[in-house]
Amino acid sequence: MANTAKNTPIPLIPSIAPLSGNYDAWLCDIWGVLHNGVRIFEDACDAAVKFRRHGGVVVLITNSPRPKPGVIEQYTALGVPDNAWDDVITSGDVTRILIREWLKTAASKKVYHLGPERDRPVFDGLDLEFTDMDKADIVVNTGLFDDTTETPDDYHDHYRLFKSRRLKMICANPDIKAERGNDVIYCAGGLAEAYSALGGEVVYAGKPHLPIYDIAFEMMKNVRGEDIARNRILAIGDGINTDMLGAANADIDSLFVPSGVHVDRSRPLDGKHLAEIFENSPHPPIAAQTGLKW
Repeated sequence: MANTAKNTPIPLIPSIAPLSGNYDAWLCDIWGVLHNGVRIFEDACDAAVKFRRHGGVVVLITNSPRPKPGVIEQYTALGVPDNAWDDVITSGDVTRILIREWLKTAASKKVYHLGPERDRPVFDGLDLEFTDMDKADIVVNTGLFDDTTETPDDYHDHYRLFKSRRLKMICANPDIKAERGNDVIYCAGGLAEAYSALGGEVVYAGKPHLPIYDIAFEMMKNVRGEDIARNRILAIGDGINTDMLGAANADIDSLFVPSGVHVDRSRPLDGKHLAEIFENSPHPPIAAQTGLKW
């Protein structure tokens, strides 16, 4: 059951195997749990394979702005095995749903894409007209143009123009930061947060917002052939304000697998460190692991 007591210590467990019998399905983050964008975490992939071998369902959930095929291609190339998962839902998939909903009532099809060219597959097959930001009727934010050198502070001129034109922003990746290899980079959520702080309207596609979870639960039902009770689903992730909060919003338990976004890598992950991380959090996990491991 959920660890809801504020002062209850969060156990740091060496193995997820003893917990596996409590759950019929895992809702598992990808980037930060199964890989870090550069290499896979073999123990995590092995844990997912073993959970499925014991009859569990594994649906992968990610705030990647790429639609499902591109995400599968990415993590398969890194070495995540096919037998580690049953299905995948991405915030890119939800972004496409939000764009289609906007098109139903939009006065035009003019879109400004805020983000790198590599994210363009999110628009494949959609009837849109791409234009400059001073002519667009909506902004679709998939991230920084160059996340290796830029920060959200580099985009203040964009925010001001968006705000002056009252443009809605669809944020295709609510993550503010992510760990890539040994580096921490800004994501689309960092841009959306800055625009929202100016009073701009932002609609978020992925975790911790419920639409992506509703799709994931439907995927689990399709795999199992029946609904899976919420108390039999475990969310696994590295994001406090995405994975952990999203699990709480969806009324499911969570396991924290920290990345460098939230954890000081120079310190050991122990009970004291976990207590500090979740000191002001109303949605603590039931347990934590230094890395997902069976």
